[in-house]
Amino acid sequence: MGKSDFLSPKAIANRIKSKGLQKLRWYCQMCQKQCRDENGFKCHCMSESHQRQLLLASEDPQQFMDYFSEEFRNDFLELLRRRFGTKRVHNNIVYNEYISHREHIHMNATQWETLTDFTKWLGREGFCKVDETPKGWYIQYIDRDPETIRRQQEQEKKKKQDLDDEEKTAKFIEEQVRRGLEGKEQERPVYTELNRENDEEKGAGSVKRKESAHSSGQSKEKKKKSALDEIMEFEEEKKKTARTDYWLQPEIVVKIVTKKLGEKYHKKKAVVKEVIDKYTAVVKMIDSGDKLKLDQTHLETVIPAPGKKVLVLNGGYRGNEGILESINEKNFSAAIIIDSGPLKGRRIEGIQYEDISKLL
Repeated sequence: MGKSDFLSPKAIANRIKSKGLQKLRWYCQMCQKQCRDENGFKCHCMSESHQRQLLLASEDPQQFMDYFSEEFRNDFLELLRRRFGTKRVHNNIVYNEYISHREHIHMNATQWETLTDFTKWLGREGFCKVDETPKGWYIQYIDRDPETIRRQQEQEKKKKQDLDDEEKTAKFIEEQVRRGLEGKEQERPVYTELNRENDEEKGAGSVKRKESAHSSGQSKEKKKKSALDEIMEFEEEKKKTARTDYWLQPEIVVKIVTKKLGEKYHKKKAVVKEVIDKYTAVVKMIDSGDKLKLDQTHLETVIPAPGKKVLVLNGGYRGNEGILESINEKNFSAAIIIDSGPLKGRRIEGIQYEDISKLL
């Protein structure tokens, strides 16, 4: 039985080996060829076909690296989403499962040198929540699917049904009434016997009673006003805490911060023309007029010069237009004057940069 026999033990063993996983370091991503040992990989690197692929890659190396990086990222995130969902998991567990697929994109062909660099990049770009522990890096997929977000919101509403805003307000008012009653009990007057010696004292007593009744009425009004003020402060504080994780609004000016689209669009300004599913926007470039569809993680707000119009994007005053009065660069905040709605003319201080944006 010769060496070239299809059914020889060596030929069968070679076919079995070729179907299984091999060493990652002996894989050529450009040629998509897996070698079995170091000598075979060395021979492949010296081959004519490999040299031709290198010449093609040398014409535009960034294009090839970007392509492999994008494919690696998409496949990795797809595996993380389907296999683990939004659970917190060690990054090495996901990576080992990813490389178990024979046709996967190898990390040495991407822009990331190590798995740690890739994990940190996922956290910076907002694809995952990442945290470092003594055992290593953990990742948690952020699901921005509209259906998932809707289900989460419904679950939150169910949890808050037993303690909604009306019940909170009612409990607060009851607490104020109880405190008021306790205060009245403490201020209860001590009655003593009144001995009049003449009519003048009688007249003086009646005047004192009138003054005392007048002063008690004023104190009641004062207490009543104080309780009302506290309720208003409570409502105001509740409005300020009404924040959401989405902020996009039509007709605001934004800046593109992602580098994925190249230098042509990086750090350039655009106008939001349409908001899709709260987290995605269709923007139109101010300088070129190009239209792009971007996630809010790839955009940031634009702070205009004082005196220009802005729109409040988050918090209790969300949706109100205003005039930028001043900027506090030390605290990264601004002061605005509301220019629309029932709160027109109100001055708001300490509003964060990310909560307002220039209005076209």
